[in-house]
Amino acid sequence: MDATTKLRDSRLADAWAELHNYAVSGNPLHADAYRLAFADPEFMLRRETRGIRFQLELLKPDLGQTAQGIESTVVVYGSARFLAPEVAEQQLQDARTSGDAERIALAERALGNARYYDAARQFARLVAEYSEARPPAERLYVCTGGGPGIMEGANRGAWEAGAPNVGLNITLPHEQSGNRYITPALSFKFHYFAMRKMHFMMRAKALVVFPGGFGTLDELFEVLTLVQTGKARPVPIVLFGSRFWRSVINFDVLLEHGTISPADLSLFHITDEPAEAWELIRAFYQL
Repeated sequence: MDATTKLRDSRLADAWAELHNYAVSGNPLHADAYRLAFADPEFMLRRETRGIRFQLELLKPDLGQTAQGIESTVVVYGSARFLAPEVAEQQLQDARTSGDAERIALAERALGNARYYDAARQFARLVAEYSEARPPAERLYVCTGGGPGIMEGANRGAWEAGAPNVGLNITLPHEQSGNRYITPALSFKFHYFAMRKMHFMMRAKALVVFPGGFGTLDELFEVLTLVQTGKARPVPIVLFGSRFWRSVINFDVLLEHGTISPADLSLFHITDEPAEAWELIRAFYQL
């Protein structure tokens, strides 16, 4: 590092130190024309500087992943509401002890859905175990939205195999933090859904979509649209849980009404087995 770089870094550090001192001293941070622009939160949060914030959300996770050798990912989408099997089991036991019929019914549903958490965990382990034996440039890393449920299951599977894994979390009205299985240096938080979804696709070599709600459906259809229209390169798109997907989305009706073409049905595969999901990806790339 040359002297000029050291001086510049020192000045940046001084500016942030000044800002920090205001915060820890409990002093109100009033608008200040003399404050450096990048160290002025009022300025950085203006409507007119939104483009700058977009650029920062593009750059920070991109540079962070590049620095750690993350170039190819397998993205796992799915519900944040599904529980780990051991948690669902305990919840059902507690419900039965209470004798509350409605609580028991909800706990039984949660236990049934816990199989998807476990399947995501198994799938991620398969990806991680394959990658462990590959040269760094050929490795695939599990990437999720960083939250609970299916996302936690996938991060957990990679973590249990000793593999680095990525979480792309987002700020929500009901604050959530990245789940505990994400590699800390690869746990990123977003404000903008658009930037987060762009990052999912920037490194994705495959996408596996487990049952989920509005967010999962939004992510799935954005990916399908990008591939369908040629805005993104073709990648394996695997829908996990045949009963769920065939009941939630009637692709045949879309075809019948002419809103999609027969070729569009080849954009994705449906399976119920973690090993088959992984084999579909391996076959696509001839791994």
